[in-house]
Amino acid sequence: MMRFFNSRKLVLASTCLSVLLSVVGTVMSQPVENLMPALHFRPPAVPLVTFDPYMSIWSERNHLADHATVYWDGRRQNLISVIRVDGRMYRLMGGRPRLEPALHQISVNVLPLETVYRFAGAGVHVRLSFLTPRIPEKIKDLTRPVTYIRWTVRSIDGRTHQVQIFYSSSSAIAVNKSNQHIVWARKTFGPLTALKCGSPSQNFFNISGDPVGLDWGYLYTAAATDQAHSAFLPVRKALKEFHATGSLGASESSHGPQRVSNGRPAEAFTFNLGKVAASPVSRQVMVAYDELWAIDYFGDYLRPYWRKGGVKPGQMFETAWGRRAKLRSQSAAFDAEVQKNAISVGGRKYAVIASLAYRQALAAMGMAADRNGQPMVFTKEETSNGDIATVDVIFPASPLFLLFNPQMEAASIAPVLVSADTPKWRFAWAPHDLGTYPICRGHYKTGGENMPVEESGNIIIICCAIAEAEGNANFAAKYWNLLQRWVAFLRKSGFDPGNQLSTNDFLGFMAHNANLSVKAIIAMGAYAKLCQMRGFKAEAADYRALAHRWAIKWMHIDHNGNHYKMAFNQTGTWSQLYNMAWDQALGLHIFPQSVRRREMKFYMTQLHTYGLPDRSTVTQTKTDFSIWTATMATRRSEFKAIISRIYKFLDKTPTRVPLADQYGTNRAWGGMHARPVVGAAFFPMMADHRMWMKWAHQWAQQARPVSNNWASLPPSPIKRTLVHTARHMPVDWHYTIHEPTGRWYGKNYNDSNWRIGPAGFGTPDPGVTPRTRWTTDNLWVRRHFALHTNNFTHLALITYHDQGIQVYINGVFAASVPGYSTSYITLPISKKALATLHRGRNVIAVHVHQTVGGQFFDLGIVRTHKWVRW
Repeated sequence: MMRFFNSRKLVLASTCLSVLLSVVGTVMSQPVENLMPALHFRPPAVPLVTFDPYMSIWSERNHLADHATVYWDGRRQNLISVIRVDGRMYRLMGGRPRLEPALHQISVNVLPLETVYRFAGAGVHVRLSFLTPRIPEKIKDLTRPVTYIRWTVRSIDGRTHQVQIFYSSSSAIAVNKSNQHIVWARKTFGPLTALKCGSPSQNFFNISGDPVGLDWGYLYTAAATDQAHSAFLPVRKALKEFHATGSLGASESSHGPQRVSNGRPAEAFTFNLGKVAASPVSRQVMVAYDELWAIDYFGDYLRPYWRKGGVKPGQMFETAWGRRAKLRSQSAAFDAEVQKNAISVGGRKYAVIASLAYRQALAAMGMAADRNGQPMVFTKEETSNGDIATVDVIFPASPLFLLFNPQMEAASIAPVLVSADTPKWRFAWAPHDLGTYPICRGHYKTGGENMPVEESGNIIIICCAIAEAEGNANFAAKYWNLLQRWVAFLRKSGFDPGNQLSTNDFLGFMAHNANLSVKAIIAMGAYAKLCQMRGFKAEAADYRALAHRWAIKWMHIDHNGNHYKMAFNQTGTWSQLYNMAWDQALGLHIFPQSVRRREMKFYMTQLHTYGLPDRSTVTQTKTDFSIWTATMATRRSEFKAIISRIYKFLDKTPTRVPLADQYGTNRAWGGMHARPVVGAAFFPMMADHRMWMKWAHQWAQQARPVSNNWASLPPSPIKRTLVHTARHMPVDWHYTIHEPTGRWYGKNYNDSNWRIGPAGFGTPDPGVTPRTRWTTDNLWVRRHFALHTNNFTHLALITYHDQGIQVYINGVFAASVPGYSTSYITLPISKKALATLHRGRNVIAVHVHQTVGGQFFDLGIVRTHKWVRW
């Protein structure tokens, strides 16, 4: 538990806050944002519709009507809202229509579950809110992909006003690029009308990496049928009709396909609120994305968790609509409780940071159900390289789930443990990641971006924290053989790490890393605690004693006068020793308090305008780890000194992006952002043990238990090879490096003037030996093949591609994948291409595009096991 001095002021502040918040239960009819004293804070970006890495829409301006709303990476994904008061139009959200004035924005308030804007003008007050009710202890609510957008209007000038509301969702949200096509449809779900749009091709998992948008599934906007008019229309046309009549005309007659550029078409809704007086009048829409499939987990396609049990979009929307009032009430109570606890632990500025972090952390995670129906959470490294289930991303994100729902933290690390719990993982240390979002393939040959001490320590500490929150070590016991292997590795190599990467991999390799050594020491103590909980008393005593011996040794070797060194052999350096914060959070008590006291006192002399640098050799810092460092404070003034500078950065930075976790401490430039690691903001609340156990008890009382029955790693998806690759024999293709004319991918195209050469094509690379050298930017290949069957079920492409490929079968588009693979992977074949296959002669045509680095291409067709659910 964090303990600070200045106790009289703290007690007085806590008492005043308790009195203020004791009325929450009796005034819940009042908006929750009014219950907290406001700070004049300007978020760098404001969360609007946020659910997962592919549904993450923000406002990056001071005023909601200043500019188009954007995807987390900055590309436009327009949500537009206009209010019509007594026939006059005013912008509420988005930059359109440009010629109309914006209604004056009074304030914006970001709560953990809800963003609230207030406007006033033309005689009315408008409260526009974006509620994503991801209440953590209720997995169904946590995983339901719905955001409620709600307008509440009342008169403020003593008169009545005729009011209409316009809203539209851009179809650009449903595709990766604005020049792609979409199709659309109208659906009726009980009392609701829903507009639906998406790509006509629906090529699941045809793209991966970062930054990309979703390229399959469907965007939905839904509202009560008896309250709204709806239509698929170009935005300009819809706004023109709304300006003239306060309503909409008929939808465009065609259902596509149509390019989405220039806002054609949009999912548009209008509401006629009639005569609005002093009594508030509310209307709302629900925005959701149905991905259909969420994650490719080693060839097994996983459904989004909300679809567990066969739930369809209509059922999901009807449930969300029926529970809207209860969810709003529960969300308000959760927001109030989180803010109350955050203020009591760290003050109002800390509470602002925590509120801003909650939805961002969750919006950078995908949530799926495995073959046993177990929840699995997959983090994405956004504004990085798009890695999926990266352990040193899961670790800093972990305080959010460890505090509010430890079962979901188990669901975050389970995909990694399941993938490593196989003879295929032959390394002595833990994996770094599982691939590139949303495709998990693992790195069984090379280990990937290895961080041996970092990731092994991370997983052991996470398992200990889950056990602490749940009161038992059942989850750790399921993967005990892995934990034993990794703690043995740390025992051998953890105290004085070799030249290796840590989580700050952007700063390069470092030997004798003092902070990494601290992680290994804490992991020893965490493993000892797990042994104690499992009844292994002798092993627990052994590792506990080892951790204490190492701590004493560490203090002697790393001591550097009034602080500690960045590396054992680098006198005069320093770094943030944030890993030490877990010692107090888990109650291990391995390092004496004097170590933290000395280090924090030194940090106070190294502060810059916007924060504490990560280490003595740089001026940049990490938001997540700086919050952990602040938690090591023994004086409240030290904690506030670091937190207030993070707050100042967020308030002043000109880099208008979702909460950055990497930034400059002198010039306030922002780097990596929109990432799940900001879940670390909840570490100070977790480090207060009484508060942590309060939330753990609340979770245990309200949550439905989840078993530890995660499905084992799927077997190899390949059952039989129908069209061979070149892995085991030469296979000839026709090829050219000059862009062909005409329908080069057609079944009857004449490729007789193309060269002939054996696959694979490319240059030597680890694990591949090309038979035909290819060094240009583009390659076009064609191959005739014969099939001797009429059974074309469960077929897939198998390919090694570096880099992107577009595949056609018998002249019909079959698949497209950007980026590169580092091994042979399976890809689904589009339904239209599968339908062209027949007994006898067929044709595959492929365009391969190369931009940088090594290059290699090979491809075949295989039959997969039935469990690959396409």
